[in-house]
Amino acid sequence: MTTPSARAAVLKAGLRRESLARRKLVHAARHDQAAAALTQRLVHGLPTIGKTIAGYWPIGTELDCRPALEALKAAGAEVALPVVAGQGQALIFRNWLPGDTLDQGPFGTMHPAVRAALVKPDVLLLPLMAFDGMGLRLGYGAGYYDRTVEALRRDRQVLTVGIAYDEQEIPTLPVDGHDQRMDAVITDQRTLWFNQTLKP
Repeated sequence: MTTPSARAAVLKAGLRRESLARRKLVHAARHDQAAAALTQRLVHGLPTIGKTIAGYWPIGTELDCRPALEALKAAGAEVALPVVAGQGQALIFRNWLPGDTLDQGPFGTMHPAVRAALVKPDVLLLPLMAFDGMGLRLGYGAGYYDRTVEALRRDRQVLTVGIAYDEQEIPTLPVDGHDQRMDAVITDQRTLWFNQTLKP
């Protein structure tokens, strides 16, 4: 008998293939313009002064948030990047300054060296394959960000914001018990809030 989680996994695998192909096309068409537009939306739409904002070093065709991280740092935020602590574990976060030399991580990731201070983010920017209008996120399938968001939310209030090209929205995503809903999604064209209580 097929369980709901198994059915969701099959559906998600198909959606990942479709979403990756769509994201590649959009990325090729306007990645620089999208990164610039994203920067403006993040700087004007997020709390910055005194906050720690964790972004990501983009892999492949993920929307590049590095210009935004540099602008957020200039606006008064502390900025961090994720580090894969181990298979099946939540991510940890280390402080990052523009120009820092990064170490190679698994899955093509880049992260700060061990000498960089460990931090806990107030705002977490999430890369994604697709998202829907209920705040569900489709990732690569390893579950790192779902585990991380769950762990952070047990410890503190954290604002989770998906980062995407506008075309990455799909009508609906299958859900299972491990999925963590995002508080917002910021694309190169729109800002969508799902958790109104955390809206600045």
